[in-house]
Amino acid sequence: MIITMIAVLVSLLIGGAIGYTIFRYVANGKYNEILSSAQKEADVEKEKKLLEVKERFLNKKSELEKEAQQRTQKIQVVENKLKQRELTLNQRQEEVNRRKQELDQTQVRIDNEKKLLSVKQTDLEKMQEQERVKLEELSGLSADEAKNRLMDSMKDKARMDAASYVNEMMDQAKLDADQKARKIVIQTIQRVATETAIENSVSVFHIDNDEVKGRIIGREGRNIRALEAATGVEIVVDDTPESIVISAFDPVRREVARLALHQLVADGRIHPARIEEVVTKVKKQLDNEIIETGKRTAIDLGVHGLHPDLVRIVGKMKYRSSYGQNLLQHARETANLCSVMASELGLNPKKAKRAGLLHDIGKVPDEESELPHALLGAKMAEKYKEKPEIVNAIGAHHDEVEMNTLLAPIVQVCDAISGARPGARREIVEAYIKRLNDLEAVAMSYPGVTKTYAIQAGRELRVIVGADKLTDDDSNKLSSEIAEKIQNEMTYPGQVKITVIRETRSVAYAK
Repeated sequence: MIITMIAVLVSLLIGGAIGYTIFRYVANGKYNEILSSAQKEADVEKEKKLLEVKERFLNKKSELEKEAQQRTQKIQVVENKLKQRELTLNQRQEEVNRRKQELDQTQVRIDNEKKLLSVKQTDLEKMQEQERVKLEELSGLSADEAKNRLMDSMKDKARMDAASYVNEMMDQAKLDADQKARKIVIQTIQRVATETAIENSVSVFHIDNDEVKGRIIGREGRNIRALEAATGVEIVVDDTPESIVISAFDPVRREVARLALHQLVADGRIHPARIEEVVTKVKKQLDNEIIETGKRTAIDLGVHGLHPDLVRIVGKMKYRSSYGQNLLQHARETANLCSVMASELGLNPKKAKRAGLLHDIGKVPDEESELPHALLGAKMAEKYKEKPEIVNAIGAHHDEVEMNTLLAPIVQVCDAISGARPGARREIVEAYIKRLNDLEAVAMSYPGVTKTYAIQAGRELRVIVGADKLTDDDSNKLSSEIAEKIQNEMTYPGQVKITVIRETRSVAYAK
Protein backbone atom coordinates (compact mmCIF):
# COMPACT_ATOMS: atom_id res chain seq x y z
CA MET A 1 0.00 0.00 0.00
CA ILE A 2 2.71 2.36 0.99
CA ILE A 3 4.77 1.34 -1.96
CA THR A 4 1.81 1.97 -4.18
CA MET A 5 1.32 5.44 -2.73
CA ILE A 6 5.01 6.20 -3.14
CA ALA A 7 4.83 5.06 -6.73
CA VAL A 8 1.83 7.34 -7.31
CA LEU A 9 3.63 10.28 -5.74
CA VAL A 10 6.71 9.65 -7.84
CA SER A 11 4.50 9.45 -10.92
CA LEU A 12 2.85 12.68 -9.99
CA LEU A 13 6.20 14.41 -9.43
CA ILE A 14 7.59 13.15 -12.69
CA GLY A 15 4.40 14.20 -14.54
CA GLY A 16 4.51 17.63 -12.92
CA ALA A 17 8.14 18.10 -13.85
CA ILE A 18 7.44 17.07 -17.41
CA GLY A 19 4.33 19.36 -17.54
CA TYR A 20 6.29 22.26 -16.11
CA THR A 21 9.05 21.74 -18.62
CA ILE A 22 6.53 21.62 -21.45
CA PHE A 23 4.74 24.75 -20.07
CA ARG A 24 7.98 26.72 -19.90
CA TYR A 25 8.91 25.76 -23.41
CA VAL A 26 5.54 26.83 -24.74
CA ALA A 27 5.52 30.00 -22.65
CA ASN A 28 8.99 31.05 -23.79
CA GLY A 29 8.01 30.67 -27.41
CA LYS A 30 4.88 32.82 -27.09
CA TYR A 31 6.76 35.41 -25.08
CA ASN A 32 9.44 35.78 -27.69
CA GLU A 33 6.80 36.02 -30.36
CA ILE A 34 4.87 38.71 -28.45
CA LEU A 35 8.06 40.57 -27.66
CA SER A 36 9.12 40.54 -31.30
CA SER A 37 5.69 41.84 -32.40
CA ALA A 38 5.73 44.61 -29.80
CA GLN A 39 9.24 45.60 -30.83
CA LYS A 40 8.13 45.89 -34.46
CA GLU A 41 5.09 48.05 -33.53
CA ALA A 42 7.29 50.25 -31.36
CA ASP A 43 9.72 50.75 -34.23
CA VAL A 44 6.84 51.67 -36.59
CA GLU A 45 5.37 54.15 -34.08
CA LYS A 46 8.81 55.62 -33.48
CA GLU A 47 9.36 56.18 -37.20
CA LYS A 48 5.89 57.72 -37.49
CA LYS A 49 6.55 60.13 -34.62
CA LEU A 50 9.93 61.02 -36.05
CA LEU A 51 8.29 61.85 -39.38
CA GLU A 52 5.66 64.05 -37.69
CA VAL A 53 8.35 65.88 -35.72
CA LYS A 54 10.42 66.39 -38.86
CA GLU A 55 7.33 67.72 -40.72
CA ARG A 56 6.49 70.17 -37.93
CA PHE A 57 10.09 71.28 -37.79
CA LEU A 58 10.14 71.90 -41.50
CA ASN A 59 6.81 73.89 -41.38
CA LYS A 60 8.02 75.99 -38.50
CA LYS A 61 11.29 76.60 -40.26
CA SER A 62 9.42 77.69 -43.39
CA GLU A 63 7.25 80.10 -41.40
CA LEU A 64 10.25 81.60 -39.64
CA GLU A 65 12.05 82.00 -42.93
CA LYS A 66 9.02 83.81 -44.44
CA GLU A 67 8.72 86.12 -41.41
CA ALA A 68 12.43 86.82 -41.51
CA GLN A 69 12.14 87.57 -45.23
CA GLN A 70 9.21 90.01 -44.64
CA ARG A 71 11.11 91.80 -41.89
CA THR A 72 14.11 91.98 -44.13
CA GLN A 73 11.96 93.55 -46.87
CA LYS A 74 10.50 96.11 -44.43
CA ILE A 75 13.94 96.98 -43.18
CA GLN A 76 15.05 97.38 -46.78
CA VAL A 77 12.12 99.73 -47.53
CA VAL A 78 12.88 101.84 -44.45
CA GLU A 79 16.53 101.98 -45.43
CA ASN A 80 15.56 103.11 -48.92
CA LYS A 81 13.32 105.86 -47.50
CA LEU A 82 16.06 107.02 -45.17
CA LYS A 83 18.52 107.09 -48.03
CA GLN A 84 16.02 109.11 -50.13
CA ARG A 85 15.46 111.58 -47.30
CA GLU A 86 19.16 111.92 -46.73
CA LEU A 87 19.60 112.60 -50.42
CA THR A 88 16.77 115.18 -50.38
CA LEU A 89 18.22 116.90 -47.30
CA ASN A 90 21.62 117.03 -48.93
CA GLN A 91 20.08 118.61 -52.03
CA ARG A 92 18.20 121.16 -49.92
CA GLN A 93 21.30 121.96 -47.97
CA GLU A 94 23.16 122.54 -51.21
CA GLU A 95 20.29 124.75 -52.46
CA VAL A 96 20.30 126.76 -49.22
CA ASN A 97 24.05 127.22 -49.42
CA ARG A 98 23.75 128.29 -53.04
CA ARG A 99 21.01 130.83 -52.24
CA LYS A 100 22.98 132.11 -49.28
CA GLN A 101 25.93 132.73 -51.54
CA GLU A 102 23.68 134.50 -54.04
CA LEU A 103 22.18 136.66 -51.27
CA ASP A 104 25.65 137.54 -50.02
CA GLN A 105 26.66 138.51 -53.51
CA THR A 106 23.46 140.53 -53.98
CA GLN A 107 24.01 142.31 -50.66
CA VAL A 108 27.54 143.19 -51.66
CA ARG A 109 26.26 144.48 -55.01
CA ILE A 110 23.52 146.54 -53.28
CA ASP A 111 26.03 148.04 -50.87
CA ASN A 112 28.23 149.01 -53.76
CA GLU A 113 25.27 150.54 -55.60
CA LYS A 114 24.27 152.47 -52.46
CA LYS A 115 27.74 153.91 -52.20
CA LEU A 116 27.67 154.82 -55.87
CA LEU A 117 24.18 156.34 -55.50
CA SER A 118 25.30 158.37 -52.50
CA VAL A 119 28.18 159.73 -54.51
CA LYS A 120 25.87 160.56 -57.43
CA GLN A 121 23.36 162.19 -55.06
CA THR A 122 26.11 164.41 -53.69
CA ASP A 123 27.21 165.33 -57.19
CA LEU A 124 23.58 166.07 -58.17
CA GLU A 125 23.09 168.36 -55.19
CA LYS A 126 26.23 170.24 -56.09
CA MET A 127 25.04 170.58 -59.70
CA GLN A 128 21.58 171.77 -58.54
CA GLU A 129 23.19 174.36 -56.29
CA GLN A 130 25.36 175.57 -59.17
CA GLU A 131 22.28 175.74 -61.46
CA ARG A 132 20.33 177.66 -58.81
CA VAL A 133 23.16 180.17 -58.45
CA LYS A 134 23.32 180.59 -62.23
CA LEU A 135 19.53 181.09 -62.45
CA GLU A 136 19.59 183.68 -59.68
CA GLU A 137 22.41 185.51 -61.46
CA LEU A 138 20.54 185.43 -64.79
CA SER A 139 17.09 186.38 -63.40
CA GLY A 140 18.23 188.74 -60.74
CA LEU A 141 15.83 187.02 -58.27
CA SER A 142 16.48 184.76 -55.33
CA ALA A 143 14.83 181.32 -55.10
CA ASP A 144 12.32 182.52 -52.46
CA GLU A 145 11.33 185.53 -54.54
CA ALA A 146 10.80 183.37 -57.62
CA LYS A 147 8.70 180.92 -55.57
CA ASN A 148 6.51 183.72 -54.23
CA ARG A 149 5.95 185.16 -57.71
CA LEU A 150 4.98 181.71 -59.04
CA MET A 151 2.53 181.18 -56.17
CA ASP A 152 0.96 184.61 -56.75
CA SER A 153 0.44 183.86 -60.44
CA MET A 154 -1.10 180.46 -59.58
CA LYS A 155 -3.44 182.10 -57.04
CA ASP A 156 -4.63 184.62 -59.61
CA LYS A 157 -5.28 181.85 -62.14
CA ALA A 158 -7.15 179.81 -59.49
CA ARG A 159 -9.33 182.81 -58.60
CA MET A 160 -10.20 183.35 -62.24
CA ASP A 161 -11.05 179.66 -62.74
CA ALA A 162 -13.16 179.62 -59.57
CA ALA A 163 -15.06 182.76 -60.61
CA SER A 164 -15.73 181.25 -64.03
CA TYR A 165 -16.93 178.02 -62.44
CA VAL A 166 -19.20 179.89 -60.00
CA ASN A 167 -20.76 181.91 -62.83
CA GLU A 168 -21.34 178.72 -64.83
CA MET A 169 -22.95 177.00 -61.83
CA MET A 170 -25.18 180.02 -61.18
CA ASP A 171 -26.36 180.04 -64.78
CA GLN A 172 -27.13 176.31 -64.58
CA ALA A 173 -28.92 176.79 -61.25
CA LYS A 174 -31.06 179.56 -62.74
CA LEU A 175 -31.98 177.30 -65.66
CA ASP A 176 -32.89 174.43 -63.33
CA ALA A 177 -34.83 176.81 -61.09
CA ASP A 178 -36.86 178.06 -64.07
CA GLN A 179 -37.70 174.50 -65.10
CA LYS A 180 -38.66 173.48 -61.58
CA ALA A 181 -40.71 176.64 -61.16
CA ARG A 182 -42.69 175.84 -64.32
CA LYS A 183 -43.28 172.29 -63.08
CA ILE A 184 -44.46 173.54 -59.69
CA VAL A 185 -46.83 176.04 -61.32
CA ILE A 186 -48.30 173.29 -63.55
CA GLN A 187 -48.81 170.94 -60.61
CA THR A 188 -50.32 173.74 -58.53
CA ILE A 189 -52.86 174.51 -61.28
CA GLN A 190 -53.72 170.81 -61.50
CA ARG A 191 -54.14 170.47 -57.74
CA VAL A 192 -55.97 173.67 -56.81
CA ALA A 193 -57.63 172.99 -53.45
CA THR A 194 -59.03 174.91 -50.55
CA GLU A 195 -57.30 174.07 -47.28
CA THR A 196 -60.32 172.72 -45.47
CA ALA A 197 -59.15 169.10 -45.12
CA ILE A 198 -58.53 167.98 -41.57
CA GLU A 199 -55.82 165.39 -41.10
CA ASN A 200 -56.16 163.53 -37.84
CA SER A 201 -52.90 162.71 -36.10
CA VAL A 202 -54.61 161.43 -32.93
CA SER A 203 -57.02 158.64 -32.06
CA VAL A 204 -59.23 158.54 -28.98
CA PHE A 205 -59.51 155.25 -27.08
CA HIS A 206 -62.61 155.07 -24.89
CA ILE A 207 -62.54 153.22 -21.57
CA ASP A 208 -65.29 152.27 -19.11
CA ASN A 209 -63.84 153.92 -16.02
CA ASP A 210 -60.78 155.81 -14.87
CA GLU A 211 -59.49 152.82 -12.89
CA VAL A 212 -58.32 151.32 -16.19
CA LYS A 213 -56.06 154.34 -16.72
CA GLY A 214 -53.95 153.36 -13.71
CA ARG A 215 -53.58 149.80 -14.98
CA ILE A 216 -52.55 151.08 -18.41
CA ILE A 217 -49.95 153.40 -16.87
CA GLY A 218 -48.59 150.63 -14.61
CA ARG A 219 -46.20 150.82 -11.72
CA GLU A 220 -43.94 153.86 -12.22
CA GLY A 221 -45.27 154.11 -15.78
CA ARG A 222 -43.64 150.89 -17.01
CA ASN A 223 -46.71 149.69 -18.92
CA ILE A 224 -47.27 152.89 -20.84
CA ARG A 225 -43.55 153.14 -21.63
CA ALA A 226 -43.52 149.56 -22.91
CA LEU A 227 -46.57 150.24 -25.09
CA GLU A 228 -45.05 153.44 -26.51
CA ALA A 229 -41.75 151.67 -27.24
CA ALA A 230 -43.46 148.73 -28.93
CA THR A 231 -45.81 150.77 -31.13
CA GLY A 232 -43.96 154.08 -31.68
CA VAL A 233 -46.89 156.27 -30.59
CA GLU A 234 -47.37 158.74 -27.78
CA ILE A 235 -50.14 157.90 -25.32
CA VAL A 236 -51.63 160.88 -23.51
CA VAL A 237 -53.42 160.07 -20.25
CA ASP A 238 -54.91 163.24 -18.79
CA ASP A 239 -57.99 164.30 -16.80
CA THR A 240 -60.36 163.75 -19.72
CA PRO A 241 -62.91 161.29 -18.38
CA GLU A 242 -63.18 157.80 -19.88
CA SER A 243 -60.76 158.41 -22.76
CA ILE A 244 -57.09 158.08 -23.67
CA VAL A 245 -55.49 159.93 -26.60
CA ILE A 246 -53.16 158.04 -28.95
CA SER A 247 -50.95 160.44 -30.90
CA ALA A 248 -48.78 159.55 -33.92
CA PHE A 249 -48.33 160.84 -37.45
CA ASP A 250 -48.47 157.30 -38.86
CA PRO A 251 -52.07 155.97 -39.01
CA VAL A 252 -50.83 152.36 -38.98
CA ARG A 253 -49.06 152.87 -35.68
CA ARG A 254 -52.14 154.52 -34.17
CA GLU A 255 -54.33 151.64 -35.30
CA VAL A 256 -51.91 149.06 -33.89
CA ALA A 257 -51.82 150.88 -30.56
CA ARG A 258 -55.62 151.22 -30.48
CA LEU A 259 -56.27 147.57 -31.22
CA ALA A 260 -53.57 146.47 -28.77
CA LEU A 261 -55.10 148.62 -26.02
CA HIS A 262 -58.52 147.19 -26.76
CA GLN A 263 -57.26 143.60 -26.41
CA LEU A 264 -55.22 144.38 -23.28
CA VAL A 265 -58.13 146.08 -21.50
CA ALA A 266 -60.55 143.31 -22.49
CA ASP A 267 -58.12 140.62 -21.30
CA GLY A 268 -57.20 142.39 -18.06
CA ARG A 269 -53.56 141.29 -18.06
CA ILE A 270 -51.45 144.39 -18.64
CA HIS A 271 -47.69 144.09 -18.16
CA PRO A 272 -44.66 144.72 -20.44
CA ALA A 273 -44.25 141.13 -21.63
CA ARG A 274 -47.97 140.80 -22.39
CA ILE A 275 -47.94 144.20 -24.14
CA GLU A 276 -45.17 143.10 -26.53
CA GLU A 277 -46.98 139.82 -27.23
CA VAL A 278 -50.28 141.56 -27.98
CA VAL A 279 -48.64 144.24 -30.16
CA THR A 280 -46.92 141.54 -32.25
CA LYS A 281 -50.23 139.69 -32.65
CA VAL A 282 -52.09 142.89 -33.57
CA LYS A 283 -49.50 143.75 -36.23
CA LYS A 284 -50.12 140.38 -37.86
CA GLN A 285 -53.90 140.92 -37.65
CA LEU A 286 -53.52 144.36 -39.21
CA ASP A 287 -51.48 142.88 -42.07
CA ASN A 288 -54.33 140.44 -42.75
CA GLU A 289 -56.86 143.28 -42.54
CA ILE A 290 -54.81 145.28 -45.10
CA ILE A 291 -54.99 142.35 -47.53
CA GLU A 292 -58.75 142.00 -46.97
CA THR A 293 -59.21 145.75 -47.57
CA GLY A 294 -57.33 145.47 -50.86
CA LYS A 295 -59.46 142.49 -51.94
CA ARG A 296 -62.74 144.25 -51.05
CA THR A 297 -61.66 147.39 -52.94
CA ALA A 298 -60.78 145.39 -56.05
CA ILE A 299 -64.09 143.50 -55.89
CA ASP A 300 -66.13 146.69 -55.35
CA LEU A 301 -64.52 148.36 -58.38
CA GLY A 302 -64.65 145.24 -60.55
CA VAL A 303 -60.89 145.16 -61.02
CA HIS A 304 -59.83 141.53 -61.36
CA GLY A 305 -56.56 139.66 -61.77
CA LEU A 306 -54.42 141.92 -59.60
CA HIS A 307 -51.16 140.47 -58.33
CA PRO A 308 -51.39 139.59 -54.59
CA ASP A 309 -48.68 142.17 -53.79
CA LEU A 310 -50.66 144.86 -55.62
CA VAL A 311 -53.75 143.87 -53.63
CA ARG A 312 -51.76 144.33 -50.41
CA ILE A 313 -50.43 147.71 -51.58
CA VAL A 314 -53.96 148.89 -52.38
CA GLY A 315 -55.01 147.82 -48.87
CA LYS A 316 -52.12 149.83 -47.36
CA MET A 317 -53.56 152.97 -48.98
CA LYS A 318 -56.26 152.96 -46.30
CA TYR A 319 -53.64 154.01 -43.77
CA ARG A 320 -51.89 156.64 -45.89
CA SER A 321 -52.83 160.15 -46.85
CA SER A 322 -51.75 162.51 -49.60
CA TYR A 323 -51.94 166.20 -48.71
CA GLY A 324 -54.46 165.29 -46.01
CA GLN A 325 -56.63 163.25 -48.39
CA ASN A 326 -57.04 159.53 -47.63
CA LEU A 327 -55.12 157.74 -50.35
CA LEU A 328 -57.53 154.81 -50.74
CA GLN A 329 -60.54 157.10 -51.06
CA HIS A 330 -58.63 159.20 -53.59
CA ALA A 331 -57.70 156.07 -55.60
CA ARG A 332 -61.30 154.79 -55.62
CA GLU A 333 -62.60 158.21 -56.64
CA THR A 334 -60.01 158.53 -59.41
CA ALA A 335 -60.85 155.02 -60.67
CA ASN A 336 -64.55 155.81 -60.92
CA LEU A 337 -63.87 159.14 -62.66
CA CYS A 338 -61.55 157.41 -65.15
CA SER A 339 -64.20 154.79 -65.90
CA VAL A 340 -66.87 157.42 -66.62
CA MET A 341 -64.58 159.58 -68.75
CA ALA A 342 -63.29 156.59 -70.74
CA SER A 343 -66.87 155.52 -71.45
CA GLU A 344 -67.73 159.01 -72.69
CA LEU A 345 -64.72 158.94 -75.02
CA GLY A 346 -65.43 155.45 -76.32
CA LEU A 347 -62.41 153.82 -74.62
CA ASN A 348 -62.16 150.71 -72.43
CA PRO A 349 -63.60 151.70 -69.02
CA LYS A 350 -62.17 148.64 -67.23
CA LYS A 351 -58.60 149.50 -68.19
CA ALA A 352 -59.18 153.13 -67.22
CA LYS A 353 -60.58 152.10 -63.83
CA ARG A 354 -57.60 149.78 -63.24
CA ALA A 355 -55.11 152.55 -64.08
CA GLY A 356 -56.98 155.02 -61.86
CA LEU A 357 -56.91 152.60 -58.91
CA LEU A 358 -53.18 151.93 -59.27
CA HIS A 359 -51.93 155.39 -60.23
CA ASP A 360 -50.63 156.26 -56.71
CA ILE A 361 -49.19 152.88 -55.64
CA GLY A 362 -45.75 154.52 -55.70
CA LYS A 363 -46.75 156.42 -52.53
CA VAL A 364 -46.96 153.19 -50.47
CA PRO A 365 -43.84 151.19 -51.43
CA ASP A 366 -42.46 148.40 -49.28
CA GLU A 367 -39.02 150.02 -49.43
CA GLU A 368 -38.10 153.70 -49.56
CA SER A 369 -36.85 155.00 -52.90
CA GLU A 370 -35.47 158.25 -54.27
CA LEU A 371 -37.67 158.01 -57.37
CA PRO A 372 -40.80 160.20 -57.70
CA HIS A 373 -43.93 158.26 -56.78
CA ALA A 374 -45.22 158.18 -60.39
CA LEU A 375 -42.04 156.59 -61.75
CA LEU A 376 -41.81 154.25 -58.78
CA GLY A 377 -45.44 153.24 -59.28
CA ALA A 378 -44.83 152.50 -62.96
CA LYS A 379 -41.80 150.41 -62.02
CA MET A 380 -43.85 148.45 -59.48
CA ALA A 381 -46.70 147.90 -61.97
CA GLU A 382 -44.23 146.63 -64.57
CA LYS A 383 -42.71 144.31 -61.96
CA TYR A 384 -46.14 142.80 -61.24
CA LYS A 385 -46.87 142.17 -64.95
CA GLU A 386 -49.38 144.97 -65.62
CA LYS A 387 -50.01 145.86 -69.26
CA PRO A 388 -47.83 148.54 -70.93
CA GLU A 389 -50.70 151.07 -71.28
CA ILE A 390 -51.42 150.78 -67.52
CA VAL A 391 -47.72 151.21 -66.71
CA ASN A 392 -47.48 154.29 -68.95
CA ALA A 393 -50.63 155.86 -67.45
CA ILE A 394 -49.19 155.44 -63.92
CA GLY A 395 -45.76 156.84 -64.84
CA ALA A 396 -47.07 159.77 -66.91
CA HIS A 397 -49.78 161.16 -64.62
CA HIS A 398 -47.31 163.85 -63.39
CA ASP A 399 -45.58 164.39 -66.77
CA GLU A 400 -42.43 162.53 -65.68
CA VAL A 401 -42.55 160.28 -68.74
CA GLU A 402 -44.08 160.79 -72.17
CA MET A 403 -47.73 159.80 -72.63
CA ASN A 404 -48.08 156.98 -75.15
CA THR A 405 -51.82 156.23 -74.96
CA LEU A 406 -55.09 158.12 -74.43
CA LEU A 407 -55.38 156.36 -71.06
CA ALA A 408 -52.53 158.48 -69.59
CA PRO A 409 -54.17 161.95 -69.96
CA ILE A 410 -57.46 160.54 -68.61
CA VAL A 411 -55.71 159.35 -65.44
CA GLN A 412 -53.90 162.68 -65.13
CA VAL A 413 -57.12 164.71 -65.48
CA CYS A 414 -59.11 162.51 -63.09
CA ASP A 415 -56.32 162.62 -60.54
CA ALA A 416 -56.41 166.42 -60.69
CA ILE A 417 -60.23 166.46 -60.43
CA SER A 418 -60.17 164.22 -57.33
CA GLY A 419 -57.49 166.28 -55.64
CA ALA A 420 -58.84 169.68 -56.68
CA ARG A 421 -62.35 169.38 -55.30
CA PRO A 422 -63.01 171.79 -52.40
CA GLY A 423 -61.59 170.54 -49.11
CA ALA A 424 -59.92 167.48 -50.57
CA ARG A 425 -56.33 168.17 -49.68
CA ARG A 426 -54.18 169.94 -47.16
CA GLU A 427 -50.51 170.44 -47.87
CA ILE A 428 -49.44 171.52 -44.37
CA VAL A 429 -49.99 168.10 -42.82
CA GLU A 430 -48.14 166.40 -45.67
CA ALA A 431 -45.07 168.57 -45.06
CA TYR A 432 -45.31 167.85 -41.33
CA ILE A 433 -45.44 164.09 -41.91
CA LYS A 434 -42.51 164.31 -44.33
CA ARG A 435 -40.46 166.10 -41.68
CA LEU A 436 -41.20 163.34 -39.15
CA ASN A 437 -40.30 160.65 -41.67
CA ASP A 438 -37.03 162.46 -42.40
CA LEU A 439 -36.28 162.57 -38.67
CA GLU A 440 -36.70 158.82 -38.39
CA ALA A 441 -34.67 158.20 -41.56
CA VAL A 442 -31.73 160.22 -40.20
CA ALA A 443 -31.54 158.03 -37.08
CA MET A 444 -32.02 154.77 -39.02
CA SER A 445 -28.95 155.60 -41.16
CA TYR A 446 -26.61 154.83 -38.23
CA PRO A 447 -25.34 151.25 -37.66
CA GLY A 448 -26.74 149.42 -34.64
CA VAL A 449 -30.11 151.22 -34.71
CA THR A 450 -33.09 148.81 -34.76
CA LYS A 451 -36.10 151.14 -34.43
CA THR A 452 -36.79 154.89 -34.53
CA TYR A 453 -39.95 156.74 -33.49
CA ALA A 454 -40.65 160.47 -33.89
CA ILE A 455 -43.10 161.47 -31.14
CA GLN A 456 -44.52 164.59 -29.49
CA ALA A 457 -45.14 166.27 -32.85
CA GLY A 458 -41.51 165.85 -33.84
CA ARG A 459 -40.11 167.41 -30.67
CA GLU A 460 -38.63 164.08 -29.53
CA LEU A 461 -36.90 161.28 -31.43
CA ARG A 462 -36.63 157.94 -29.70
CA VAL A 463 -33.89 155.68 -31.02
CA ILE A 464 -33.79 152.02 -29.96
CA VAL A 465 -30.40 150.32 -30.44
CA GLY A 466 -29.26 146.72 -30.08
CA ALA A 467 -27.56 145.98 -26.78
CA ASP A 468 -25.24 143.52 -28.50
CA LYS A 469 -24.10 146.07 -31.08
CA LEU A 470 -23.48 149.25 -29.06
CA THR A 471 -22.16 149.95 -25.58
CA ASP A 472 -23.42 152.66 -23.20
CA ASP A 473 -20.59 154.96 -24.29
CA ASP A 474 -21.49 154.32 -27.94
CA SER A 475 -25.13 155.21 -27.13
CA ASN A 476 -24.09 158.56 -25.65
CA LYS A 477 -21.94 159.26 -28.68
CA LEU A 478 -24.76 158.22 -31.03
CA SER A 479 -27.26 160.67 -29.49
CA SER A 480 -24.76 163.53 -29.95
CA GLU A 481 -24.03 162.55 -33.56
CA ILE A 482 -27.73 162.30 -34.46
CA ALA A 483 -28.44 165.68 -32.84
CA GLU A 484 -25.59 167.29 -34.77
CA LYS A 485 -26.72 165.76 -38.08
CA ILE A 486 -30.34 166.90 -37.56
CA GLN A 487 -29.14 170.38 -36.66
CA ASN A 488 -26.98 170.63 -39.79
CA GLU A 489 -29.28 169.00 -42.36
CA MET A 490 -32.89 169.72 -41.33
CA THR A 491 -35.17 172.67 -40.74
CA TYR A 492 -37.54 172.40 -37.75
CA PRO A 493 -39.26 174.63 -35.23
CA GLY A 494 -38.00 174.75 -31.64
CA GLN A 495 -35.73 171.92 -30.57
CA VAL A 496 -35.66 168.13 -30.98
CA LYS A 497 -34.83 165.85 -28.05
CA ILE A 498 -32.94 162.68 -29.05
CA THR A 499 -33.39 159.76 -26.63
CA VAL A 500 -31.28 156.66 -27.25
CA ILE A 501 -32.65 153.53 -25.52
CA ARG A 502 -30.40 150.52 -24.99
CA GLU A 503 -31.68 147.60 -22.96
CA THR A 504 -30.41 144.08 -22.37
CA ARG A 505 -32.89 141.20 -22.20
CA SER A 506 -32.20 137.74 -20.80
CA VAL A 507 -34.72 135.03 -21.67
CA ALA A 508 -34.86 131.48 -20.29
CA TYR A 509 -37.46 128.72 -20.44
CA ALA A 510 -38.40 126.36 -17.62
CA LYS A 511 -39.46 123.01 -19.03
